[in-house]
Amino acid sequence: QVQLVESGGGLVQAGGSLKLSCAASGRTFSSYPMAWFRQAPGKERDDVREWVAAISGNGRNTYYRDSVKGRFSISRDNAKNTAYLQMNSLKPEDTAIYYCLADPDGGWQNARDYNYWGQGTQVTVSS
Repeated sequence: QVQLVESGGGLVQAGGSLKLSCAASGRTFSSYPMAWFRQAPGKERDDVREWVAAISGNGRNTYYRDSVKGRFSISRDNAKNTAYLQMNSLKPEDTAIYYCLADPDGGWQNARDYNYWGQGTQVTVSS
């Protein structure tokens, strides 16, 4: 079992920055990939589909959706059992609940393939 707790969300003006954290407990942290997904306003949790970024267990490989490349950076500190999402140059369309997910079966870009979810943290970007 893996427990995930996100933090770091908030309200920020367009062009600003936020850093999200995802603290994990349970299984050995470095043994599984992590990812961030987001749920836009008005979407039900089960309909969370927008993959944002993913990182391999050892942190050497990272992947991003096109719309966040160059603005967002995913990382992890395996000694602290924590994953991060640094978000710069935020835009109003980045407004969403951000979830960290862990331990995918198969592909990394489908939320339904992940075995563990956090509770989410709200990010609101004002124009």
